[in-house]
Amino acid sequence: MLYLVLKALHIVAVISWMAGLLYLPRLFVYHSTKEKGSDASETFKVMERRLMKAIMTPAMIVSWGLGLWLAFELGVYADGWFLAKIVLVIGLTACHFLFARWVRDFAEDRNRLSSRAFRFLNEVPTLLMIGIVFLVVLKP
Repeated sequence: MLYLVLKALHIVAVISWMAGLLYLPRLFVYHSTKEKGSDASETFKVMERRLMKAIMTPAMIVSWGLGLWLAFELGVYADGWFLAKIVLVIGLTACHFLFARWVRDFAEDRNRLSSRAFRFLNEVPTLLMIGIVFLVVLKP
């Protein structure tokens, strides 16, 4: 029963983290088109900071913690599919920290990327997620 509860909590954490990883770059797309110091820009700063600190970072920590716990519990930590999954999850984590840097850049009015760049970068977490899901389900 403990395994199933941990697995359910892991899934909830992953969904929460992914929601942020998919939504935050979209906020960047819109924020990058706003005048620095405008009411809209200041609102985006609050939204981005709260999303990162209140949802994404705690969800990432829980995802990693429970995911590793489950991997050791099941004994799959040395399986090829799991190691490939970890590489992709490290990619998601890199996205997370890159997004955190951009949240700080926007907060300090030093964004240098265009809305088009953010539209492109918005697809990276999606591609990583697809790879992770296929690895977990198919276990090749």
